[in-house]
Amino acid sequence: MSNFETKKQPFITYLLRNAENRAMLAALRRGLGAEPGDPETAAMLPHVVPFVQDWNERDIYTIASLFALHPASTATGNIGHHVRALDPKLENDATERRFAQLLRMRRETLEPRLRQQISILKSKDTPVNWHQLFADLRNWDHPKHFVQRAWARSFWRAAKSKST
Repeated sequence: MSNFETKKQPFITYLLRNAENRAMLAALRRGLGAEPGDPETAAMLPHVVPFVQDWNERDIYTIASLFALHPASTATGNIGHHVRALDPKLENDATERRFAQLLRMRRETLEPRLRQQISILKSKDTPVNWHQLFADLRNWDHPKHFVQRAWARSFWRAAKSKST
């Protein structure tokens, strides 16, 4: 988990309540890779606009499209924890390499790598803590990089505890 308490976000609660709504998920998936305001995001508007504020617009659109890609949810962990669960013994070098690349991304370049990780989690039926991911995106560019450090601890600490 990250170093701050994750609050339940109304937008994530809305998504989770409507996770079986195929029409909503299809509309939200149209925004994958698009910027807020792009024509591809028009179908998303009824679902995202009630929750958008100036400070969270990009995060809302990002989470909405990623959630639509893989709506499976858990209440625990962060992306580091989820990715590590895919390869607990780190037998595949690509898992560690992709994760390290993700940690080095700036917020403005994060979405394609994050989309790749969510796709991999989906392929292995690994749920995502969407409340935590939303909070982590909001804090990604913090100068102390506490989100990246929390993800790294969740990912690499499991290896240390199993090897001792």
